Amino acid sequence: MAKRRRFTPQFKADIVIEALSGQSSQAELCRRHHLSEEQLSKWKHQLLDNASTLFESTDKQSNASQQRIAQLEQLVGRLTLALDIQKKASTWLT
Repeated sequence: MAKRRRFTPQFKADIVIEALSGQSSQAELCRRHHLSEEQLSKWKHQLLDNASTLFESTDKQSNASQQRIAQLEQLVGRLTLALDIQKKASTWLT
């Protein structure tokens, strides 16, 4: 049984960009890299469908990251306070 080939995202992007730029025809690219034309067309559609997300603002991601950092800092503060209380309690008990 033949193993399926796996292509890296970088490889896919390079092939699709070459096809879209007109440097090589789609048929030529498929022959050179042993791909089906259907596969290359699928990759082109994926790139074109998701191209708009490349230019989206990263504010959503950075805002979510900032909130997560604030939550973790609060947790560290509470744990530090609890540890200090336990240390003081253990010195009083001994």
